[in-house]
Amino acid sequence: MKKNLLAIVFLALLEACSSGKAALSSGNYYEAVLESVNRLRGSPDNKKAKAVLQQSYPLAVEFIETGIKNDITANSPRMWRNAVSGYEKINYMNDQIKTSLGAMRIISQPVTRYTELKDAKVKAAEESYNEGITALMKNSREDAKQAYFDFKEASNYQPGYRETIEMMNQAEFNATLRVAYEEINASRINYSLQPIVNQMSRQFLTFRPLNVRDTLPPHQFLRIVFNGYREDGAARVTSRSEVVTRDVKTGEKKGPDGKMQDVMTKVESKITYYTKIKTARSAAMLTITDASTQAVLETENIEGRSTWQYEWASHTGDVRALSSSQQGLIKLKEVSPNDTDLYNQAMRNLEANLRNKLKGFYSRY
Repeated sequence: MKKNLLAIVFLALLEACSSGKAALSSGNYYEAVLESVNRLRGSPDNKKAKAVLQQSYPLAVEFIETGIKNDITANSPRMWRNAVSGYEKINYMNDQIKTSLGAMRIISQPVTRYTELKDAKVKAAEESYNEGITALMKNSREDAKQAYFDFKEASNYQPGYRETIEMMNQAEFNATLRVAYEEINASRINYSLQPIVNQMSRQFLTFRPLNVRDTLPPHQFLRIVFNGYREDGAARVTSRSEVVTRDVKTGEKKGPDGKMQDVMTKVESKITYYTKIKTARSAAMLTITDASTQAVLETENIEGRSTWQYEWASHTGDVRALSSSQQGLIKLKEVSPNDTDLYNQAMRNLEANLRNKLKGFYSRY
């Protein structure tokens, strides 16, 4: 057990060293630092990890800071947000090194950029906020969504920055698709699919009953017509027969060599298989219409089907000719379907199909 554990630890160490060295070779200095520091935390004298850390750490800091300077020089649209990300990485390397004794022996004074990070966050908040304003002014739902996340990002950099909360609310309002729905029951069954619609609401998508007054006009109308439930009047029974034979041992006799041999006899039976089936179907019509143009965006018949099926068998002849599964079937008797179960399954399938259809349609929003 101890040998297996040591082997696992050795392989883990070997893999970690290899991955750190691979990250260094591919120019991913930041990952190389983290891999080597983590390895030195568990194995402070690991020579390969020490070598990787010694090479990768100064390269990682230089690479990150050069990227920040290049973004600022090029006036990149995300230069301050990228700067925040870069400074956070430098500070994170500092935190990781200081919690690894082996790493501290190699990098005794890791650099930090806390002051730079604080200044960059202020500018990143302004950068995100201005980007949100620009997106919001484009006056489209998709741009309003982007604006919402820009304002949220600004608030994350600087909580309470300017009027980010108010602008987030405005952007979310502009980005939200409002759907007014109605359900029509065109059957004698007291059944409602409204709970399915109620489950669809999420950020940027709301549903309300058509008969509920609202000062805001909807963008779409959703109509669901429940057309009812039907089942077979009676279960259908089909059958098929086959003759089966089998050689069975019926005794023993002495052979020419004096040894006892089995006496085999062919037995036969005719087995008849019965299959009893009853099906049911529930149905609804789904229609989605654009509120401003009255254009039909989606229309489809949604169904929920269920099937009850039962099998048994009878036979004439020698039962020994039958297999174990066939003998099990002939022990069964004919039964009748449970109509309540049939109904419930059909309704569950209708609900699932309607839910999937609505999710698929509104995933684009």
